[in-house]
Amino acid sequence: MNHDPDRGDYLKQVERAIATLQHDLPTLFERDISYDIYSRDIDFRDPVNQFKGKFNYRIIFWTLRFHGRLFFTELAFDLQNVEATNQTTIRADWTVRGTLRVPWKAKLFFNGYSLYTLDQDALICEHVDTWDRSPGAILQQFVQKG
Repeated sequence: MNHDPDRGDYLKQVERAIATLQHDLPTLFERDISYDIYSRDIDFRDPVNQFKGKFNYRIIFWTLRFHGRLFFTELAFDLQNVEATNQTTIRADWTVRGTLRVPWKAKLFFNGYSLYTLDQDALICEHVDTWDRSPGAILQQFVQKG
């Protein structure tokens, strides 16, 4: 069923997606997110990963929580803003910060943003993360004294 982006039901679904992201993202390292705003064949890309499908999308969030608990004494996802940039795109600006579980308590800190593209049903069909530094620069933080 196709929806015209100008129609009210499409816009309500966009608002629902934004509200869900605002609710889910700040606690993504602590509890699972809601997957009903994502399409079955969602594409995901960040500087180190790329995959397709909601099953794989669920696995990445499980992996983030698992490794977060295993490797960090503190880990936070600070959400600064979530807004529609046009009728088919939502942008979320965020910061990841944490303390690595090592004797020198190395600190992790980087900023980024997520771009979510919506399909004709206003479901998120693409999620692309951009980081403010390279994966190598982020890993360098682990060897520095906190």
